[in-house]
Amino acid sequence: MEPTGKERPEGLFVGLCTLDVIQLVDRVPAADEKLTAREQVVAAGGPAANAAAAFGHLGGAANLLTAVGSHPLGRAATADLERLGVTVTDLAADSPEPPAVSSILVTASSGERAVASTNAAGVRLSPPGTLDTLVAACDIVEFDGHHMELALATARAARAAGRTTVLDAGSWKEGTQDLLPFIDVVVCSADFRPPGVDTVAGTLRFLRSHGVTWSAVSRGGRPVVWAGPDGEGTVEVPAVRVADTLGAGDFLHGALAHHLATTQGRLTPEGFAGALRGAAAVAAQSCTSFGTRAWMREG
Repeated sequence: MEPTGKERPEGLFVGLCTLDVIQLVDRVPAADEKLTAREQVVAAGGPAANAAAAFGHLGGAANLLTAVGSHPLGRAATADLERLGVTVTDLAADSPEPPAVSSILVTASSGERAVASTNAAGVRLSPPGTLDTLVAACDIVEFDGHHMELALATARAARAAGRTTVLDAGSWKEGTQDLLPFIDVVVCSADFRPPGVDTVAGTLRFLRSHGVTWSAVSRGGRPVVWAGPDGEGTVEVPAVRVADTLGAGDFLHGALAHHLATTQGRLTPEGFAGALRGAAAVAAQSCTSFGTRAWMREG
């Protein structure tokens, strides 16, 4: 794994883009109850889209390979990302159907969120004819596990081109096992459970046995646990006053991709732990304000 060390790294992000409607509430309403929200944010969302936004915010050039469509709601999501400097390669540009919409309630007292979304259900994407060109232009490729057919084709192209590959493993999905042999770095959530595995140590062993060189498990405010070929350890997560946890894991991945893309030479245990530490700091910062965009304006 040989990142280029460019002054402005280029990242290709493959996966889900949604339109997020985020409401700040005092509590989640009960059945047949209506509440007035304190605040509202409407923005592009999805793991890959948010990671691309963070990568761009940190100074990288981000390209998002996804499906959005020409519906007005889709155009709103694309416009939000483009304002953040993300180039959107929309493989469903001619589709008049609305994009996936995520409805999110954030509880003001705790920052916890409740999410309902269709994600990428029913959407099948074929690789574009420009795939090799897109891969060749980047330094690092990140996947969120959505649009698996597209992810597999891109991962194969990235491995053939010698590009570093990263997987945001939020949950086990159909096709994940086929994708892993083409991935250099996996950071998974505590909810990621390979078949027959129910511990953090077991997850890290599973990933190693399936060809992943560097892996980690993020656990909210608890330390990130990581393992690699030359060592293992934990990385503390900065303690902050939490306003909203939405997107924190996505921003961790975007920041990690940026750190890895700007690292020169072979990745070491110290380098991987340092990249995780920097990414965790970005994720923690994102939790200190409501919504998924305020932290970018504030710092």
